[in-house]
Amino acid sequence: MKKVIFILLALAVFIPGSAQQTPAPKQTEALTIEGATAHLGNGEVIESSLIMFEDGKLTFVGDSKMKIARKGKVIDAAGKHVYPGFIAPAKTLGLIEIEAVRATEDQDEIGELIPHVRSLIAYNAESKVVESMRPNGVLLGQIAPTGGRISGTSSIVQFDAWNWEDAAIKVDDGVHLNWPRSFRQGRWWMGEERGYRPNKDYMEEVETVVTFIKNSTAYGKGTPKEVNPAFAAMQGVLDGSQKMYVYADGEKEIIDAVNTLKSNGIKEVVLVGGYEAYKITDFLKRNDIPVLVQFTHNLPNFDDDDYDLPYKLPKLLVDGGLLVGLQNNEASNFQTRNLPFYAGQVGQQGLDKEKALQLITGNSAKILGIDDNYGTLEVGKSATLFISEGDALDMRTNKLSHAFIDGRDISLETHQTELWKRYMGKYEGQ
Repeated sequence: MKKVIFILLALAVFIPGSAQQTPAPKQTEALTIEGATAHLGNGEVIESSLIMFEDGKLTFVGDSKMKIARKGKVIDAAGKHVYPGFIAPAKTLGLIEIEAVRATEDQDEIGELIPHVRSLIAYNAESKVVESMRPNGVLLGQIAPTGGRISGTSSIVQFDAWNWEDAAIKVDDGVHLNWPRSFRQGRWWMGEERGYRPNKDYMEEVETVVTFIKNSTAYGKGTPKEVNPAFAAMQGVLDGSQKMYVYADGEKEIIDAVNTLKSNGIKEVVLVGGYEAYKITDFLKRNDIPVLVQFTHNLPNFDDDDYDLPYKLPKLLVDGGLLVGLQNNEASNFQTRNLPFYAGQVGQQGLDKEKALQLITGNSAKILGIDDNYGTLEVGKSATLFISEGDALDMRTNKLSHAFIDGRDISLETHQTELWKRYMGKYEGQ
């Protein structure tokens, strides 16, 4: 038996593994992209564009017909398309690698009210799942914890880094709250009947949240003798420097959540999910609540919902005058690479294609509070962008030739592209 164990250990050491691509070095040479159709992420399009950047910042964005000296290396992108890097909000990317392997999960901690749990320090920058986002143009993400009533604090990262310190672009941006449900599925393992039924503990669960917020407020105003990490972690959402991301889907839950949080001094509230938000767009607009709406490739929740409600929901919210971003919190992490195609689906539901693009670029950047540097192609902002052979919102033509994060020319190779090339070579030779 000892001999077998030794052989297995030796194999584990000497068989080469498929590691993540080495992060790109800092930009040292100016770059010019000429001739591509530029989708700026703010609704504007430049048919034949000229884009220049150096030291990681965009220095020129305009028409290629302009008589201006090209700087540095020139990439001829005629016939191609340029986009700002896509942004994936409210995901556990880098916190869980394989759902069936418990040792790779770090998305949830013990406890119900734990805003002091910081997702960033558990983020694995070498995750193969994170690596697989880049070939589809998903270059940034909000890494959020899950579980409990208040799950913890999220941070925003870029997807080409050595470690979490290098990855972070906005640290501890907000706290994530799972609002109680007024109806819930019967818990058969506790002897309850299956199917939806009123949650008799709803008001009690809401009161638990309210009490916690009030205690956090009192803690911030006083001079406590001992540090309470949970109460201390709430001070950012109470003074408005951080956002409260509240997960709610039902009409009643959304209204209760917004009214309760606002009346208890929480200034910046973002709704995540929002399945029935289209019923109360006036209420949300009046309270200045942006929505990170659920992804489109889904089924209706109830029998009497429109069959295409998940597909058209983002458009209904945009038409209602809300600031809307697209997320896929309920989907597996690997499906996040399909984020551009969810936006493309909204574009097939009557929403203008460039507005659909904003759902995963400019709008998401505004909601997450990183729009001063990311989300759109504008002079002075980060050169986080990519070149696609065709329409990046169409899975048939989303084929990246180049991608840049803060001006760094990043690798588009992943363990998946390596396997694709390997097996394509096998079958092409037959």
